[in-house]
Amino acid sequence: MTITDQKKMHGFIRTYVRFVDVLNYRIGRVAMYMLFVLMGILLYSSASKVFFHPAQWTLEMAQFVMTAYFFLGGPYSMQMGSDVRMDLFYGDWSPHTRAWADAFTALFLLFYLGVMLYGGIGSTSYALEYGETNSSAWRPYMWPIKIVMCFAIVLMILQASAEFFKDIARIQDKEI
Repeated sequence: MTITDQKKMHGFIRTYVRFVDVLNYRIGRVAMYMLFVLMGILLYSSASKVFFHPAQWTLEMAQFVMTAYFFLGGPYSMQMGSDVRMDLFYGDWSPHTRAWADAFTALFLLFYLGVMLYGGIGSTSYALEYGETNSSAWRPYMWPIKIVMCFAIVLMILQASAEFFKDIARIQDKEI
C-alpha cells in the first residue's frame, strides 16, 4: 500500500468516525428527552388510577419508551466513555495498554452485536409478517419497538467500530 493510499484510507476512517460520532451524539441527546416522555406516561398512569378508569396501555407504553431510551442511549454512552468497565486493572494501565485492551475487546463486542442484530432482524421480520402482538389486555403490535431495537443495535455497531478505529489510532500514537 502506497503512502497516498494510506492517507486516503486514514481520511476515510477519520470521516467515518466523525460522522458516526455526530450521528450518535445527536440521537443520544434526543433520546435523553425520552425520560420526560416516560415520566409523563407514568404520571398519567398514576392520575388515571385515581381520577379516571385506569388506562391499560400505560405500563406497556412505559416499558416500550424505557426500552427505546436504553437502546438509543447505548451508543451515546459508549461515545462519552460513560459505559461500565471492570476497573480492577484497567485504571492502572497506560493509555497505550488501555487502547490495546479496548481494541481487543471491541472485536468481541462487534461479534456479540452482530449476533444480536441477526436475531433481532429475524424477530422483527416475524413480528411484521405475522402481526405479532403482546399477550396483554392492550395487545400492542411488537414490530415498532423491535424496529427501534434493531436500529439502535446498528448504531451501536457503528459506534463500536468507530471506537475500535480510535483505539487503533491511539495504539499508533495518532488521534482521530
